[in-house]
Amino acid sequence: MDLTPRITALEHDPRRPSTVRLEIDGGRFGAVPQDLVSAESLVVGRTVDAELHQRLSTAADAEGAYHTALRCLERRAYARSDLARRLQRKGHPRSAVEAALQRAAAVGLLDDEAYVRSYVQTRAARGRGPSRLIRDLLAMGVQRTLIDRALAAEWPEGSDRTSMPRALAVKRVSQLGGLPRQTKRRRLLAYLARRGFSGRDVTEMVEGVL
Repeated sequence: MDLTPRITALEHDPRRPSTVRLEIDGGRFGAVPQDLVSAESLVVGRTVDAELHQRLSTAADAEGAYHTALRCLERRAYARSDLARRLQRKGHPRSAVEAALQRAAAVGLLDDEAYVRSYVQTRAARGRGPSRLIRDLLAMGVQRTLIDRALAAEWPEGSDRTSMPRALAVKRVSQLGGLPRQTKRRRLLAYLARRGFSGRDVTEMVEGVL
């Protein structure tokens, strides 16, 4: 009796026109690219030896990771390393994740330089300072050189780097009521540091606000 696995169904995925749903021995195997189906001459009744099974498994894993990546990117942009961690947490194999990231980057869906530039611009406008932005982006696995480049574009040499923290400090100090001056100073500096603003110029600015 021949127990070699066989393909029992090949169906085009209506939601993903370039992929084909594959069944082996009556059980759902996964979705693989149409190109692979053609390249391997897959048809119903084709036997699946160990080597073919491995190729199909690799392709199905990569396809699954890619479409999980697409669902994530539909909701918001990601840095490459941050998206990789998310896909791995969802159970996709590392090799499949890397293949999915390369595929997403090839069609322009992943671009760390553009991501960092946008992230810095939008968060700076919301009152986040350089040190907070550096910390957040490094935690996402972004290269420091990309971060420094985006920060330099947002705060060019010679520009006023205290306008945003000054506005934050003025608003915050009005909420501190009749607290002693030193208490206000300490709380303002700690508040601004949490937002990513620190250094001598910020300390001098706080003195001026007080």
